[in-house]
Amino acid sequence: MGPGTGLGVSGVVPAGERWIALTGEGGHASFAPCTRDEFLILERLQEQYGHVSAERLLSGAGLEAIHRVLAGNELGAAAITGGALSGDAACLRTVETFCGILGSVAGNVALTLGATGGMYIGGGIVPRLGTLFASSPFRRRFEDKGRLSTYLARIPTWVITEPYPALQGVAALLSAHIGGPHSGSPHSGSTQ
Repeated sequence: MGPGTGLGVSGVVPAGERWIALTGEGGHASFAPCTRDEFLILERLQEQYGHVSAERLLSGAGLEAIHRVLAGNELGAAAITGGALSGDAACLRTVETFCGILGSVAGNVALTLGATGGMYIGGGIVPRLGTLFASSPFRRRFEDKGRLSTYLARIPTWVITEPYPALQGVAALLSAHIGGPHSGSPHSGSTQ
């Protein structure tokens, strides 16, 4: 998953000696709120847009929308992230809400795909959060799926810190296409 300009959602599945990327528009699946703040966010955004997708919240514009509803003022995504990293209470609340929503959506994707090999989080927002993400509600919300919580607790999650991970993927595809020694492992360019 990659929250940034939008919300990219995909998966890779093994197919013999290679990997196949799944295509789709998972970021546009409906947002399902879990907390009072999230119900308020959903209500406000439904008034404005009608359908509220996960991407409507899990993107730069989504971070701004969350902040607008919870803090009652306009602030850009970079300023919200910077404010949270500096300890601003309103910005921290926004980022924690964002991370909690991301955890719920990531858990849903992991359940849907049976992603027992792990969930990788990339994009332009999460890698910038550093320890703020590590201490966020992300992992708790990822696992919070009732009777399937134990199943999700066994699935590792990683933040992709490679600056240009798409180039790693393209190189793996090219290598596989020309019969090179690498089969495009999904672990290329990712760190735990």
